[in-house]
Amino acid sequence: MSKTVLTEGDEGVRLIVKDPKHKEPPRVQPSRSPVHVVYGGADRFSVDTPRKLGLIALDSMKQYAPNFSEFARAFQLDGSGSLPTDSKAIKTLEMELKTSPEKLKKKNQAAWFAWAVHQKTIEKLKREPVEDFRIDFEDGYGFRSEAEEDGHAESAAAELAVAFKKKRITTFSGFRIKSLRPETFGRAVKTLEIFLSTFLDQTSNRLPENFVVTLPKVTDRKQVKELCKRLAKIEKERGLVKNFIRVELMIETPGAVFDKKGRVAVRELVDAAKGRCTSVHFGAYDYTSALGISASHQDIRHPACDLARSVIQIALAGTGVRIVDSVTTQMPVALYKKEVLSEAEKAENTRFVHSGWLRHFQNVSASMANGFYQSWDLHPNQLVARYAAVYAFFLSEMDANAQRLRNYSEKATKATLTGNTFDDAASVAGLVNFFERGIGCGAFSESEVGAATGKSFDKFASR
Repeated sequence: MSKTVLTEGDEGVRLIVKDPKHKEPPRVQPSRSPVHVVYGGADRFSVDTPRKLGLIALDSMKQYAPNFSEFARAFQLDGSGSLPTDSKAIKTLEMELKTSPEKLKKKNQAAWFAWAVHQKTIEKLKREPVEDFRIDFEDGYGFRSEAEEDGHAESAAAELAVAFKKKRITTFSGFRIKSLRPETFGRAVKTLEIFLSTFLDQTSNRLPENFVVTLPKVTDRKQVKELCKRLAKIEKERGLVKNFIRVELMIETPGAVFDKKGRVAVRELVDAAKGRCTSVHFGAYDYTSALGISASHQDIRHPACDLARSVIQIALAGTGVRIVDSVTTQMPVALYKKEVLSEAEKAENTRFVHSGWLRHFQNVSASMANGFYQSWDLHPNQLVARYAAVYAFFLSEMDANAQRLRNYSEKATKATLTGNTFDDAASVAGLVNFFERGIGCGAFSESEVGAATGKSFDKFASR
């Protein structure tokens, strides 16, 4: 029978799942889950890539949302229509928010909410703009000559090794190889071996925790087994703990959701990894293309994608494997890029950026509401919408959820009614999950949750 225990170390509190039936080392589950994954071409990766992405995002905010009021209107935050547009009035309100936020929260909820989301987004982009970065040798990289990809596999691994040794690596990291289909098998294997050997040579056979190899366009269990077999060989040769190198599987074809006999295929693909698989990524655009949906109608919110995500979600429920939603392809970038712009061109640029921001904000918000707390970012400007959506999601529901949790606790685990909302043990588990994820991404702290609920959060979690 499996046993779960808590440990505490440099990476924070982690759950360790021990299974006496297996000889493998315990599986370590990270104490937090990333809210996104940023894909970037291997040819452009360096130690400073995450920091530079954050700086670009901050510059974008400064130019296209210079204050919390305009920021709120760009994302259509609740109550944003009531916020001032006059710069003097905005500054006056901002000073009040900085000096006594809780007092103004009671008087002007819309202003406090917009300001809080704006401030947390800026702070996050300064402190940790990228939580999870994937060095890409597939779609974000393209096809190059053999010598060119060999060189980029070596250089990208070397840069990541420097980041690791200098403790500047993102909390979650890894790289994506090409598919193990016959046409790209040899190239994928070669990149895998060059990257890992280069990295391990430079780090004395050490790998960061939360490091993964991403396998795209998975169509068969044999591909998963092949990758895991090669990783096991590297672990043995390098003296690494068994199953330390984790994998991610990308579900991008109908055959990876349902097999030829009409059975759900995704669980068998995950099981083929024998405990290595940490997450499954859904690729909406390859998937809709494979269904024959025309390019103009391919979208992360297409009904065909809703069905596929729901099937994956049901198949992997209770496994601990994260499900990662897809990407927004409308980029929040300016239309005019010349140095001198007319007022009309500046306005058009703002409209283009705000439109791209809003689309990504809406997609991220919809994903989170449906239980998919991680999805992709492709452009640094998308980081603004990412964190705006994440913090708006958690802050908008914090007070109500804290009251529900407080009421349930006071009734000593009996089912309770908060307003017209009925809570029992199942819904309270959802509330605990909400607060765990909110704490993990920095939406609020454990002490803030404790103050709102009247009890330390670890007591809720343990109960």
